[in-house]
Amino acid sequence: MISEKMMKLTQNSSVIRAMFEEGIRLAAIYGRENVYDFSLGNPSFPAPDSVKDAVMEILDSRDPMFVHGYMSNAGYPEVREAIAASLNRRFGTSFGAGNILMTVGAAGSLNVILKTLLNPGDEVIAVSPFFVEYGNYVSNYDGVLKVVPADRTTFQLDTEAIGEAVTKKTKAVILNSPNNPTGVIYSEETLRKLAAVLEKKSEELGEPIYILSDEPYRELAYDGAVVPYIPNIYRNTFVCYSWSKSLSLPGERIGYLVIPSEADDAQLIFEAASIANRVNGCVNAPSLFQLVAAKCVDEKTDLFGYDTNRKLLYEGLEKCGFECTMPQGAFYLWMKTPVDDDTVFCETAKKYNILVVPGKSFACPGYVRIAYCVSKETIERSMPAFEKLAHEYGLK
Repeated sequence: MISEKMMKLTQNSSVIRAMFEEGIRLAAIYGRENVYDFSLGNPSFPAPDSVKDAVMEILDSRDPMFVHGYMSNAGYPEVREAIAASLNRRFGTSFGAGNILMTVGAAGSLNVILKTLLNPGDEVIAVSPFFVEYGNYVSNYDGVLKVVPADRTTFQLDTEAIGEAVTKKTKAVILNSPNNPTGVIYSEETLRKLAAVLEKKSEELGEPIYILSDEPYRELAYDGAVVPYIPNIYRNTFVCYSWSKSLSLPGERIGYLVIPSEADDAQLIFEAASIANRVNGCVNAPSLFQLVAAKCVDEKTDLFGYDTNRKLLYEGLEKCGFECTMPQGAFYLWMKTPVDDDTVFCETAKKYNILVVPGKSFACPGYVRIAYCVSKETIERSMPAFEKLAHEYGLK
């Protein structure tokens, strides 16, 4: 028999992945061009040419034993130094290689830092709606996830509610901005309010409360929006970053964890996180793409395609009569369902070969997430189907 913990995970497997598999099934019946799969956040635009160039240059010029061999658990020192220098240029920080730990994507970063910090029963606050796997990551280390809803009008943080949720067992707060699934960017004003709340609570408890800033969508911000760098606002912040979305490299599983020197117990935490990186089974982040990341660390993301899709989808759905939140970042659109049961709505949408993810999967029922990291043509072809769906609910 498998473990009880894994039995629960098996029975509650990801709705997002299930939708993705359903898309494959429907495509085999109706043709891929007639199925409108908005379920998975899989970037549809290719990685920049500089990524391929970097791969070829590294393979041609570096010692294969170096490129493909083991290194320090924390990653190649030269890579960590290059990332630290880039962050310092962009955000006015003073990081060095000793503040950067290379990880298997942002998910790897979160698992490493949670394993480092949590004792059984420790609490981690997540703001709903949030990425569905947070609960699994916390439970991996016998922690308890406490859910605090965002403001349902703006989907900004409800800092007062977060403060009220803090107990003597609270170890961390996970933030994700730009947010998956809403596309909202948490404002600097809101983050400063949260910092003040957490500083006060930390002082009362006599223990630090850390922010874990999950940032795979940092580079995907539109209309000149600025994504605040949280370590500059709250010193007890650890940043979990990935190039999966910014450089369209989700399958390469490359990212990093930032542990600022200013954070409480920073050196001890860095040393422990380096060990957690190994004992989690990863040992170290993929070697080749550590080196690629260093060469592409200042590569700019081309937002034109995502921005075109964002506007096209938002305007099309609004014309159909659906109520949507205009995303400031990431590549998801958050839409209110015309019925209370978002699962029923998703099943109805499948009648028209539309695949979207229910808000329940993000601890926020009554909404659906629509991933617009698809081709422009997919969005254009889907609009007649959305019109039929809207008509069924009396919206059009």
